Amino acid sequence: MKSKGTAGKLEKLGLRSRFDLILHLPLRYEDETSITPPELAPVGKPVLVEARVVRAEIAYRPKRQLVVHAEGVALRFFNFYGSQVRQFERAAELGLRVRAFGEVRGGWMVHPRYRIVVEGEPLGEALTPIYSTTAGLSQAELRTLILQALDAEALDDTIPSFLREKYQLKSFEESVRLLHRPVPGVDNAAAWRRMKFDELLAHQLSMKFAYRARRSRRAPPLPGNGALVNAFLKRLPFRLTRAQARVLNEITSDLREPHPMQRLLQGDVGSGKTIIAAIACLVAADAGWQAAVMAPTEILAEQHWRKFGEWFAPLGVELAWLHGGSPKKQKKALLDAQIIIGTHALIQEGVGFARLGLAIVDEQHRFGVRQRLTLRQKADAAQPHQLMMSATPIPRTLYMTAYADLDVSTIDELPPGRQPVATRLIAAARRAEVLGRIRDAVGEGQQAYWVCPVIEESKEGLQTALETYETLVGELKGLRVALLHGRLPAEQKAAVMDDFSHNRIHLLVCTTVIEVGVDVPNASLMVIESAERFGLAQLHQLRGRVGRGARDSVCILLFGERLSDSARGRLQAIFENADGFRVAELDLKLRGQGDFLGERQSGNPLLRFADVDLDQGLVLEAQAAALQLIEQDPAAARRHVARWLGSRQELLRA
Repeated sequence: MKSKGTAGKLEKLGLRSRFDLILHLPLRYEDETSITPPELAPVGKPVLVEARVVRAEIAYRPKRQLVVHAEGVALRFFNFYGSQVRQFERAAELGLRVRAFGEVRGGWMVHPRYRIVVEGEPLGEALTPIYSTTAGLSQAELRTLILQALDAEALDDTIPSFLREKYQLKSFEESVRLLHRPVPGVDNAAAWRRMKFDELLAHQLSMKFAYRARRSRRAPPLPGNGALVNAFLKRLPFRLTRAQARVLNEITSDLREPHPMQRLLQGDVGSGKTIIAAIACLVAADAGWQAAVMAPTEILAEQHWRKFGEWFAPLGVELAWLHGGSPKKQKKALLDAQIIIGTHALIQEGVGFARLGLAIVDEQHRFGVRQRLTLRQKADAAQPHQLMMSATPIPRTLYMTAYADLDVSTIDELPPGRQPVATRLIAAARRAEVLGRIRDAVGEGQQAYWVCPVIEESKEGLQTALETYETLVGELKGLRVALLHGRLPAEQKAAVMDDFSHNRIHLLVCTTVIEVGVDVPNASLMVIESAERFGLAQLHQLRGRVGRGARDSVCILLFGERLSDSARGRLQAIFENADGFRVAELDLKLRGQGDFLGERQSGNPLLRFADVDLDQGLVLEAQAAALQLIEQDPAAARRHVARWLGSRQELLRA
């Protein structure tokens, strides 16, 4: 029986049921099944030692501590209770022994795990599992709760025998019991394989059920061959690339269907996703429905509004921009427009659309699951089609798991004339050389960015931007230097970007607010200060802000004196790779699937046991098994999903 306090601690770990406890598998194991003489203990490896307690004393040098002297070894505790002192004193009086687990260094063990035993007491037969836990919940207490759950819960197999035989899977019960109570010398690789397979299968099934359920819902068919689309395509001063044309055909084919489209459009920086989104909006407008485009920042939302305005003005399309500062009185009129562009303001309470036929989410990984779901639910009529866009390409193995419920379109070529960007690694000590490059670029009529590191708009990062701006104003006298960061009022940010876009500013000192969507063709030089503090995908996105005009462009990565191995690896990777898809694969290896997905899982890790990069073969097997199980035993498929995902399934497939 768990106490209220224990239940609260388990809740912090996401453990709400006995089955949650069973699936809370060990992080590692410690071997307490054999005793090592203290003098034979290897350096740097924890071992179990046993020795008779001789005496216990409280010492005061180098600071107050409990020292327990035993035969051949001494235990040292800097944090201790009076009860511990009495426990060891009594053990010495009775001639009892202590079993202690930890590292032996010079005959000492510091804060080992221990217990008092009588001579000849048998050792355990299994390795000791170590679990992730939380404050106030000891390993011993958690271990007891897990073993109780193991003994109380029915461990039936939710994968039918025909699939277990086909994929040579160990039984579920045997696997979990072995992982929680491992026997020394017994290989548990097959048990871990079973857990990973079950987890991957549950995700695949959940996504496939979501996909099928969505196709049973009603959405407005949007034909895609109306007057607005045809007029717009005729006016385009360029031809779509083959990749853009292919992707546009995939999207318009979906929009014709009477069930909601759920498609991810991905492509490298500058590949031309925005024009595809614009045409999709016109498809909705042609059919008499509204389209809404949600962007993560006001800068990007306003840029879409200006760009769409230039494109759509000759067509007479009603376009609106909704942001946090929009007056309440104007909102109703704005929401009646054919195409509405905005930030999170689109999903605020009180915002609704009369005829929303298409919802587009740009830089979709910057939004949480519930936010994207809320935008879909803003429609008063039928469920709208949804298009999600990402300039951070998603590695194939990742979208086979995290995005298995979506159709994926990929723009895998850049438009003609898109200039490659040269990447330069320059030590911060050569700052004067970088300032000279900025003067040269401005002298040739070009513009430049200087990006300062910022972490979630922290005061530290913001102060860095302010200080850098003040320093550069002094160092680059005669040049027009401006500052842009996320805490400026919306009107001021818009004014700065407008000045920069029209070449009234030579150098824009900024934070990562310009990371996505900013398009100023005349800017040909990007300087990223303290580049070692940025992630790979972020560096690639920032680099993509230049190279949009006719001039050769350069991205300078300024780095500090002391680089960690991981920072050095990131800088090397971005220097050697210009292809966003390759950068994405490297980023997945460096950061792991959870960080790569950003807010998609709303704080929940996508996978606990499997690794989509290391377990690619298992991902493919689980994908094939999911299709077979749904066809042959849908009831078993649903039981399997319920066991593994429980309440998380709605978030995972939203």
